[in-house]
Amino acid sequence: MTLPERTRIAVRVGVGVSEVSRRLAKGGGSVIGGRAILALDPKALARLSAGRKVALVSGTNGKTTTTSLLATALSGGGRVLTNLQGANLPMGLVSALADGPPGSPAALEVDEAWLPKVVAATRPAAVGLLNLTRDQLDRNNEVRTLASSWRSALAGNAAGTVVANADDPLVVWGAGRATNVLWVGIGQPWTEDSGGCPSCGSRIIFTPSSWSCGACDFARPRTDVELEGDTLRWPNATTLRLELALPGRANRANAAVALCVAKALGADPNVAARSFSSLGEVAGRYANVAVGGRKARLLLAKNPAGWMETFEVLASPPAPVVVAVNARLADGRDPSWLWDVPFERLRGHFVALAGERAWDLAVRFRYAEVDHTVISDPLDAMRHASGGGDFDVVANYTAFQEIRSKVRSVGVGNL
Repeated sequence: MTLPERTRIAVRVGVGVSEVSRRLAKGGGSVIGGRAILALDPKALARLSAGRKVALVSGTNGKTTTTSLLATALSGGGRVLTNLQGANLPMGLVSALADGPPGSPAALEVDEAWLPKVVAATRPAAVGLLNLTRDQLDRNNEVRTLASSWRSALAGNAAGTVVANADDPLVVWGAGRATNVLWVGIGQPWTEDSGGCPSCGSRIIFTPSSWSCGACDFARPRTDVELEGDTLRWPNATTLRLELALPGRANRANAAVALCVAKALGADPNVAARSFSSLGEVAGRYANVAVGGRKARLLLAKNPAGWMETFEVLASPPAPVVVAVNARLADGRDPSWLWDVPFERLRGHFVALAGERAWDLAVRFRYAEVDHTVISDPLDAMRHASGGGDFDVVANYTAFQEIRSKVRSVGVGNL
């Protein structure tokens, strides 16, 4: 029996919308079930959000990891509904909410372009805002437009507590009209997309610990919490150490936002901080797989800002690296962002280039003067790289999902 047939029969025999939603979420898959639910009830997102604490996480990079950390932090009180497979559009959110009893709390990652509509529908108790940078260039190339849409959507008390990255001028602009903002200093190494003041259009001036507009009063707000290494510090001298299994500065920043959102929802921050140590991978990110008797670590980097953080966690030269890039709809069809990534930092590594855009990568790597070879099939590239010892695999979104699928199907790894 097809999904639409099950839906029609359920409605005909008098099953309620909430029960149909639950059954579709169970049997229809995250996106397919969500589409069917919304076709049956266009206001399902609002209905399914009613009566429960909803926390949203949005931004260009780090949504999935931060949401996973948040769900872990909240799970001490029972089941937490969440969407950890990247299904961050309304159909995925609806499916996640339908797959649990009324009243269960929810930690949901939301696509940055859809955040205003999701805020309006869910009336969240808290929202975590990570960063805004160029991604999917053919669709979301003007990030100041996204920041302005956030600013309108979050005005007043529309989103309860807003936990916002004080080091990203675009996030500060987006959260600037919210009534209750918790400003967290988590850093923002990539500043190339936020150099223009969203208030007056002049230049933002960045210093090692702050930023401000050179022409108006738009500036880094006074923070409520600061991340210093792996420690969170409050103005009253209270400190809390993050206990993370996930590597790198970016994940410490993700954990800081997750902890502050969890605290805003009533979770014990000490318990939340300890819970993070149980999370060693997120939807395949940072997972290790066995290839040719060697260990390959899977990393996701889908834009220049993401790559800046990835360089920090790569194994030191001469460890091999596989780089795989596609340019499908979910990635953005324009791969010109490759020229903004300082791939020169991979000199000393041997790099195998893979994916549908392997030859675009080859041109970029030739100019970067990085030793490389082109092996378009990602799994073949991984087998080739294994000859040089343990290695890292860095892929953008659809290339990453393709690698995970191939690893499962041929049985060369442990995912």
